[in-house]
Amino acid sequence: MNTLWIKLALIPTSKEWLHEHQELLVWLGSASIVTFLLGLFITPLIIVKMSEDYFLKDHPVPDDSFRGKHPAIRWITLILKNLLGFLLVLAGIAMLALPGQGLLTMLLGLVVMNFPGKRKLELRLIHFPGVLRSINWIRARAKHAPLRLPET
Repeated sequence: MNTLWIKLALIPTSKEWLHEHQELLVWLGSASIVTFLLGLFITPLIIVKMSEDYFLKDHPVPDDSFRGKHPAIRWITLILKNLLGFLLVLAGIAMLALPGQGLLTMLLGLVVMNFPGKRKLELRLIHFPGVLRSINWIRARAKHAPLRLPET
């Protein structure tokens, strides 16, 4: 009987809370839609752009690298790249509870960013069940070779 009373007592409070926090709920709903769209469009684009030997130890620097460019261009590119990666990691974390491929999106955010210990973390995530399979499925649909991993 007490639990029924508690449930009945909380119903008006819940309705009031929802009414008082409509703006917050709109923002959360909008964030959910944005993270879903990020995962839907940006994630496959990054997966297809990755070279098949990205996870091998002797991964070469790409020809289109910004390392030989003016320092201002390098810094702007580095900041924008890390910001995009950070947003993808946040979207991936949100997708753990919202619709979308959370682990896959977080992995791609980490791939885009630069930080110490990045390679070790990437290799741990790529070995989660289904992550490599999902990545290679997307690559196969775009007619790209599957990713190669270092032998453990």
